[in-house]
Amino acid sequence: MMSNRVVVTGMGAITPIGNSVDEFWSGLKEKKVGIGPITVFDTENYKVKLAAEVKGFEGKNYMDPKTAKRMERFSQFAVAAAKEALEHSGLEMEKEDPYRMGVCIGSGIGSLQSIEREYKKLLEKGPSRVNPLLVPLMIGNMAAGNVAIQFGLKGKCFNVVTACATGTHSIGEAYRSIQYGEADVLVAGGTEASITPLSIAGFGALTALSASENPLRASIPFDRERNGFVMGEGAGVVVLESLDHARARGAKIYGELVGYGATCDAYHITSPAEDGSGAAKAMEMAMKDGGIQADDVDYINAHGTGTHHNDLFETKAIKLALGEHAYKVHINSTKSMVGHLLGAAGGVEFIACVKAIEEGYVHATAGLETEDEGCDLDYTKGDGIKADIRYAMSNSLGFGGHNATLLIKKFEE
Repeated sequence: MMSNRVVVTGMGAITPIGNSVDEFWSGLKEKKVGIGPITVFDTENYKVKLAAEVKGFEGKNYMDPKTAKRMERFSQFAVAAAKEALEHSGLEMEKEDPYRMGVCIGSGIGSLQSIEREYKKLLEKGPSRVNPLLVPLMIGNMAAGNVAIQFGLKGKCFNVVTACATGTHSIGEAYRSIQYGEADVLVAGGTEASITPLSIAGFGALTALSASENPLRASIPFDRERNGFVMGEGAGVVVLESLDHARARGAKIYGELVGYGATCDAYHITSPAEDGSGAAKAMEMAMKDGGIQADDVDYINAHGTGTHHNDLFETKAIKLALGEHAYKVHINSTKSMVGHLLGAAGGVEFIACVKAIEEGYVHATAGLETEDEGCDLDYTKGDGIKADIRYAMSNSLGFGGHNATLLIKKFEE
């Protein structure tokens, strides 16, 4: 079967360090840390005091105010990021067949805000007082649904939910759909807004979150003092397009998606496989898909959460997949600045990879001072570096044992 080449023609981001791709990328280059005290609820009784909140976001700035009111925060983020990505792509909807344009935007959790709010109403005032829109506000597929409605995208509209691998799987599955000819264009990525009392209590009880009260020492992947991840929020959305379709309309191309690997550890509900074998296999599959060898990989945007298990086992996985070349490849963790965006992480990290290729720059892993035992690769400690990047990989690992890797290539005719 002939398979379509798939290119990136637009990007959009809502992040704790900026509400556009340019602001986000500038923030990464400046080592701007978007972490601070939680402002959306009182943390007096919580061990966890910090999160990476999106600042200054107003849904009504991206859509009609009435429409914004019928969307929870995670959906608003998705629509805002999709709007930027579509504008960036230069697509003119009136010239397109809407049934050849689709959406794949996932969220790990959907809206906990609406669940918490309406459950409180149920207990205090009874079932008749629950918001009739609770279900369409809450469910995770509504990010994709709202983006489709907002922009008139009538083709394949779906979403993937794989916890912290959601954004990466969503982009990977969108890539497969275009390769296979099911669509010409897919608006793909992840979105999340889960800085809520229940979420912070739940992840805190799991001892997954950093209890540090110093924003600069809270999300410190690969550092020997790391003690958990910092909850973030936001959205990362890209426009993926078949190369033929992009060429036909004279689109600017920012990169080519050439490989996707997805596996499961089938090992533990929260811990990655200790030998890194599952994540390694996802990387190997992405490289095989892209027709390259380990030595061709220039840069890896690591999942790099800052939990003890993730960073150690992901390091093992990179060594398994790349062999000796693991010591030569540039690695970093975007989460060192934006925290962990759960279902949105893969979306914003994919954008970081495309920008790294475009500008020949690998951003630093902010806050990394002393690598932990077993974390002995080049994690771009200190400052970012100039580097010619032809191939970049982005890794995501999710609770449930989900592993996903995307391979992005500098576009060449």
